[in-house]
Amino acid sequence: MAKSKPLELTVGERVVRVSNPDKVYFPARGITKRQVVEYYLAVAEPLLRVLRDRPTTLKRYVDGVEGEAFYQKRLPKGAPEWVETARIKFPSGRPADEVCPTEPAVLAWAANLGTFDFHPWPVRRSDTDHPDELRVDLDPQPGTDFADAVRVAGVLREVLDELGMTGYPKTSGGRGIHVAVRIRPEWDFVDVRHAVIALAREVERRAPDLATTSWWKEERGERVFLDFNQAARDRTIASAWSVRGTPRATVSTPVSWADLSTVDPDDFDVFTVPKYLADKGDPHAGLDDEAFGLEPLLEWYAADPRELPYPPDYPKMPGEPPRVQPSKARKPE
Repeated sequence: MAKSKPLELTVGERVVRVSNPDKVYFPARGITKRQVVEYYLAVAEPLLRVLRDRPTTLKRYVDGVEGEAFYQKRLPKGAPEWVETARIKFPSGRPADEVCPTEPAVLAWAANLGTFDFHPWPVRRSDTDHPDELRVDLDPQPGTDFADAVRVAGVLREVLDELGMTGYPKTSGGRGIHVAVRIRPEWDFVDVRHAVIALAREVERRAPDLATTSWWKEERGERVFLDFNQAARDRTIASAWSVRGTPRATVSTPVSWADLSTVDPDDFDVFTVPKYLADKGDPHAGLDDEAFGLEPLLEWYAADPRELPYPPDYPKMPGEPPRVQPSKARKPE
């Protein structure tokens, strides 16, 4: 297919060039690059509330959803001078300058590069070592589905309510659910991960047949995994309002707790979400209204300080158990 003529969009004070705007990104539905760019401009206001001042990894699909995706963790070469950055450190200690979205034009520019998902760090660029967001990733395992994640999210909400904390749920764009809690940026990544572990263990304790914190897949069974390692440094999840790499071009969409059990995540896509936003507003508009402390969760962790495995590419951490799945571990003689 011949390339289509480039398009120039005026976005605020910027001019954003969209190359080959008719390139099909989602063949099953005929969704083009131009439509993805237009989608991101339609949701720019709430999306920038999520991304602004956060170092953000771009998940790029330069050949569309059927091609190979990769994570752009450094500012791409040739980026316009108005694309701002934030300096982060990887677990290895190496630094990098990541994109730090500050205006709608950055979203359009990124979409032109084949960005579907925006993956913000849970920190602000003024202090990239102390997260201000606690994130819980509810990941249904084989044999479970979105409805199971909804049930586990209900237990999670009960725990948060008892702690006096407010969580904000969203669909992941697939079968999962993400819940965000604004926290005070007074703890480092290790502490925040420990807080997530303590929270996840309490959910697992209350709903052992539904939820699991088992890192090893062979031990999870047909339960929803609370992925505590999404709280580790340089681990991110797709932001609210992000397009996901699914054939339907689904969108990770904020919902209210009242609506969570009634929605179908497949109903949220690049065509439907702008109207949903216009009709419902942003269910996460109050996320920044109050920041909570981690003291109760860290007390729970101190009472049960068993460390859990980090991701395999992560440096070995103090107190961490062996990174060997149980079925392959050497048995004592």
